[in-house]
Amino acid sequence: VASVMCLVLAALLTAPAAIAYWGQRTLNDAERYIQTVGPLVQQPEVQEVLATRVSDAISDQVDVEAMLADAFANFKDQAPRLELLAGPIAGAIDSAIDRQVRAFIASDAFADLWMRINVRAQQAFQRIMDGESGGAASLQGDEVVLDVSEVVDQVKVRLVDRGMTFVENVPVPQADREIVLMEAPRVQQLRTIYAFSDPVARWLLPLVGVLYLGAILLARRKARATVAVGAVIAVNAFLLGFGLTIGQQLFSNELSGTTFGPASTVFYQTLLSYLEQGRQVVMLLGLTLIVGGWFAGTSRSGVAVRSSVVGGLDHAGSTVGEKLGLNLSWVTENVRWLRFVAVGIAVVVLAWGNEMSPERWWWSLALALVLLAVLQMLSGAGRNPSAPSNNDSDSSVPVAPAS
Repeated sequence: VASVMCLVLAALLTAPAAIAYWGQRTLNDAERYIQTVGPLVQQPEVQEVLATRVSDAISDQVDVEAMLADAFANFKDQAPRLELLAGPIAGAIDSAIDRQVRAFIASDAFADLWMRINVRAQQAFQRIMDGESGGAASLQGDEVVLDVSEVVDQVKVRLVDRGMTFVENVPVPQADREIVLMEAPRVQQLRTIYAFSDPVARWLLPLVGVLYLGAILLARRKARATVAVGAVIAVNAFLLGFGLTIGQQLFSNELSGTTFGPASTVFYQTLLSYLEQGRQVVMLLGLTLIVGGWFAGTSRSGVAVRSSVVGGLDHAGSTVGEKLGLNLSWVTENVRWLRFVAVGIAVVVLAWGNEMSPERWWWSLALALVLLAVLQMLSGAGRNPSAPSNNDSDSSVPVAPAS
């Protein structure tokens, strides 16, 4: 009963715990936040949004007609002909501004500036959630806006350096220096949720892990419980993936009417990249537990495979040990807890740096399998080769005789 209760409770908390932990690590941890949003500056969709916004902010303030009137003031007799040049000249000026803006946004200098802006944006998010305002990102009425004043100023300097001195004193209104990220009519609700969830988000995911472990340890049939835990974890990973897909559509709809609308998809996918990696690892973990539970269980197929694998490793180890004259009885006597050590080493490799990924999972799984195989061979080398072989003598699950 206790095992089932642990399993049910863990199943209900898995997806919320994963999302809460991702949010706490991504939005509260400045280093992880920068690692997450940093690649956005290389995305063409994001560059397009920023370039369009900055170009329009500057071009809208350049009065081409006034400039031409001043330039052609001494050629009044040629006014009708000169007026024909107004359109092409205005287009050329706008095109030159746009080219310079796009070149700057694609440069390394802007990449460094982007990092600085996002550091301040992450700090501003904390202030918004704490009820304060101001900074690179701020709450203005019912909108959350990103201040790109520094980008506009840097572009103006770049244009002046390239001969377009007429933009040096062009005033750019504050409204044109901001990008509306999203409307936030329920920011107060978000603050309430944040205030409640932030303290527990750090510990909720480890608690879920303890519940899954308890479900296995408290079960009478541990192999069967391992399969059940693996199935529940895999189902949760699938449901989380389905939820992320729905969330992407809702997020795109939320930003569809804003300047950032065209970049909403790549922004969403980049922001949730670590959560998606974690989901894939959780899915692989669930499938691995299913296979491991089947391998250690009492089903006919599991027993047959286990007997063949363990017997083969025992025989190989015994043969090598006999030829080399090795005395490894200590390994044979302690192989059970040594297996936990081997798995623990693989887990440390997987979680090292707190950046789990499918690639690292496969390396960790390969390491665990190699260590377990080596342990089984060493255990076989510690047995008396002349004694009758019992392929599963060190397993807690009885082995049925092969048919």
